[in-house]
Amino acid sequence: MTADLPYESYLHPGYDLVSPDGVITSITRLTDQTAEAIVFIENISPAFVGFQIDASLVFFNIKSTLAQLGVDGIGQTYELNAKTHTAQIKVLLLAIGGIAEELLKLLAPGASIGKLFAADDRRRVRNPDYLSRLFGRADRRGSPLLSLGGLHGSSDLILDKIEGRTIAYLTLQNGCLTYNKSIYSFLPMLAKALSTKLDTRNLIRLHQEWRPNMPRKIEENEILLLRTLPLHIRTVFGRVADKLLPHGYKHTTASVLQPDTHASGDIYELYGSSKREITDIPLEFYTLEPFREHVFFSDRDQLQSSLEDNAALFKAFSTAPPPLNNHAAVFVVKGEQMLKLAPEDWISREPGFQEFPGYGQAPRQALMVERFIKQQASYPFLKAIDDDFITSQGVLFTRYFPSPFMKRLLLSDQVQRCLKRVYFQRPSASYGDFFSAEDRALLHDLDRFGIPAYWVDETSGKILEYVQKPDRDSGLFVPLDQVDAFLKATVFGIYGSNLLEGDFEQELRRLLEGLLAMRPEMRHPLLNAQTPLALVTGGGPGVMTVGNRIAKELHILSCANIVDFSHSSDHLVNEQVQNSYIDAKMTYRLDKLVERQAEFNLDFPIFLTGGIGTDFEYCLEEVRRKVSASPPNPILLFGSQDYWRSKVTSRFRCNLESGTIKGSEWISNCFYCVQTAQQGLRIYHDFFQGKLAIGRESPMHSEGFVQII
Repeated sequence: MTADLPYESYLHPGYDLVSPDGVITSITRLTDQTAEAIVFIENISPAFVGFQIDASLVFFNIKSTLAQLGVDGIGQTYELNAKTHTAQIKVLLLAIGGIAEELLKLLAPGASIGKLFAADDRRRVRNPDYLSRLFGRADRRGSPLLSLGGLHGSSDLILDKIEGRTIAYLTLQNGCLTYNKSIYSFLPMLAKALSTKLDTRNLIRLHQEWRPNMPRKIEENEILLLRTLPLHIRTVFGRVADKLLPHGYKHTTASVLQPDTHASGDIYELYGSSKREITDIPLEFYTLEPFREHVFFSDRDQLQSSLEDNAALFKAFSTAPPPLNNHAAVFVVKGEQMLKLAPEDWISREPGFQEFPGYGQAPRQALMVERFIKQQASYPFLKAIDDDFITSQGVLFTRYFPSPFMKRLLLSDQVQRCLKRVYFQRPSASYGDFFSAEDRALLHDLDRFGIPAYWVDETSGKILEYVQKPDRDSGLFVPLDQVDAFLKATVFGIYGSNLLEGDFEQELRRLLEGLLAMRPEMRHPLLNAQTPLALVTGGGPGVMTVGNRIAKELHILSCANIVDFSHSSDHLVNEQVQNSYIDAKMTYRLDKLVERQAEFNLDFPIFLTGGIGTDFEYCLEEVRRKVSASPPNPILLFGSQDYWRSKVTSRFRCNLESGTIKGSEWISNCFYCVQTAQQGLRIYHDFFQGKLAIGRESPMHSEGFVQII
């Protein structure tokens, strides 16, 4: 972006290398062929590069309508005012030929005759590969990004590198354009039309005639109108390279081809003195603002490598402007842009959420939602993408994970095409490090639409990517170097008390070590040499800390589903305290506790001593097997048989005797009470070898679990 220019101002509707058209405020005839005009331009964008660079690089460009009639306009003096966003230019008008002389007499104050172009040398295209990569590519409407004569007309466009810049040579068609006599009667109306917004260039085409057999030579005091195949440019400005024209030829200052036309550059206006016939037109090119270049994310090697650098990402987010409770966002399309981010590059908005009226007030609700969406810091960028103003693919940096209210915009066709990743630093402005159910639904949708979400997590100091395992509608935020392990992993899980660590650590360690040692000899889909292991807990203190600590020490992926109980101030909230041994995680609000438990997605649960929460989790694992939501894999109950008998047996027998579990009694053969790691490993070994009596076809156990001796 332009130095010291806030993005809020930078997202303007025009291009930053050109100004709006200027109008004549006064005009003085010097001779029949010359006049001096003062041209005033207002409402220039603050992003106009001409305010920033040396004034000698800013040029006046006459309207092509005037140039095609033989009127050239050469800027003499330039006064640019960045504070008032205005410019005043003294322009020497030259009439080349009889038509131009007649038109020069008719030009008057109020006529719009041209604009400024900032030939910023930093934006000059130097490498032909920059343009050649665009051949055959189209914008979202199917229009070619760069071609001569159609979408696949690249063979007619010759690119070369001359004097450190890319030059395209456009072959001229045989013949010239001339005017029929009706043009003279049309000139008065044209002069008046210059004070309006009418498309005057199309009007003069009604009076032009193509003469295919005329030689392409300059006649003294006559404008020479030549034609090439239609040039489509959507990603750069083109400009006639005057110094590379044949000796004696000069192009009018209507020499800039803008990227907002679908078939520009097919007529060129030349004059001068030469007996040599011209064969082609040399063009040089200037890049657009980076986010308007139609550049693919896959083409941005520096950006991709920068995004793989954790330190660079944390540094980029450190530039987000204070205060921390404000929303802030920036859309990044280039590696250089990311590495040079500054506070003024971000759009910052104060949070302004309020309760919506809800049922019965649909119109007011819709209006308030729309206002809330527009208050989001990411809205200007997403709206600019949706409006086809931002055309390059890039990534969104946002202090807070986007509000679920932004879903409609985030998943729109154009945003989905341009937005390749979302990076955020905090899950929620309202809930801190915890995701609401709506937030997680948005994560799921982003995953389905191919927009990866990354948590720049200050707690772990790592970049975490949201990943869903195949065939599952929930996921975890996983360190980048462990995503593959997470996707392939067999998941073990620890349920137990957040108050007591118990005396299970030694046996649990031996159990996990034994599983790792067992992998090479097994050929089961869930345990083999190629399948890594993961362990999931609730992420809190007590036995959860024990499980995560052991997993991390054994290089097993240590995961946690962490719930927020902070609003339950009248109750014990130990579960809210996260342990420090977690690699991958998901966070939840209390009101969706059941949903959080459903997303554990454990292949092999392990129960340790626990209280009410553990009892709840035990019942859920039973129900999963009863309704076939989970396969009948063995569940270990670590502890004495008396302990588990007191927890499980009376309830199981009550259900059995009352007939309420008829047909599901077999569930009891999925639970195995063990006191040692050796016993647990024996269960697992038999299961992975297909020798364990488990599932619907296996016998019931009257105590509700299998006693292992």
